[in-house]
Amino acid sequence: MGIITIKDIAKALNLSTSTVSRALRGSYEINAETKRLVMEYAERMNYRPNPIALSLKENRSRSIGVIIPEIANNFFSQAINGIESIAYNRGYHVVISQNHESYERELVSTQYLAQRRVDGLLVSLSGESNDLEHFKELQSKGLPIVFFDRVPQDYITHKVTADNFAGAYEGTEHLIQQGYRRIAHLTSPSWLSITYERLEGYKKALQNHGIPIDESYIKYCSHGGMIADEVENAVLELIHHPNRPHAIFSAGDRLTTSCISLIRKEGLRIPDDIAIVGFTNLVSAHLLNPALSAVTQPAYEMGQLATEFLIDLIERPKATIRFESKRLDTRLVIRESSLKSSKNFN
Repeated sequence: MGIITIKDIAKALNLSTSTVSRALRGSYEINAETKRLVMEYAERMNYRPNPIALSLKENRSRSIGVIIPEIANNFFSQAINGIESIAYNRGYHVVISQNHESYERELVSTQYLAQRRVDGLLVSLSGESNDLEHFKELQSKGLPIVFFDRVPQDYITHKVTADNFAGAYEGTEHLIQQGYRRIAHLTSPSWLSITYERLEGYKKALQNHGIPIDESYIKYCSHGGMIADEVENAVLELIHHPNRPHAIFSAGDRLTTSCISLIRKEGLRIPDDIAIVGFTNLVSAHLLNPALSAVTQPAYEMGQLATEFLIDLIERPKATIRFESKRLDTRLVIRESSLKSSKNFN
């Protein structure tokens, strides 16, 4: 099969080439049903725009930069799939850079991508990012920026997140309903948006069920689980706490897997000695022993929506009247790691 063109799509769907072209760009002039038909047919026929021709015609690089903590994180790998699914169908290449939870690496990545003349940036902040001047400077010069997952609070642009508060509340409440009263929370740097929102959901669930909040049960890992000693110290403090928690609600993939490993290393059983619920997108969660209960995020859909927002800013910079903050629903999947055992709590 040869390379499919816009003309081929137009002929197959009995549409004009201009209608197909605008539908592929996501133009507001084309109705939703026509866009759907065009996008589905283009995907089925493996249509890919010619980025060189487009960039020459429009004086753009037809590329977007993506800055994330790490590709190996299951959430971000799924989000990237969502980003690429939209970007390629709309004629954009994706350039990915990892900040590895470092502000300095984030700064260097931002400068590099700007020098490469990307048309816009999708960003999930590093664990050290308190200063956002490098983003504000580029945005003031006309570079569109959209944040997703880890987003700044006081920053005017589009933002896409999961409902971290509701997810954490549901995960914590599930543990309470199973009979666990001493519930610890293992989490990321305190200044990240996801940390604050998940912590608030955890606390609210305890409060609503009349359980006092014990700050000694809340452990922060400022590198989000990327430094083994940091996580080990936090988990061991919980395990050797005078009133060892009955359960742990963990706020991220690396934190969760490290926590499980350390609990076992200490000779304890899950959930008999300590139950656990993760906030994770581990595709292998059901294969762990015991299978992991987890709050899952719609990472793929978050990546898609953030990309739609960014490309709209790139292609219609004067059309945005107000910026949106979209919060997508999470889902709790209950498995054996959190189910009540025969243990007597005291």
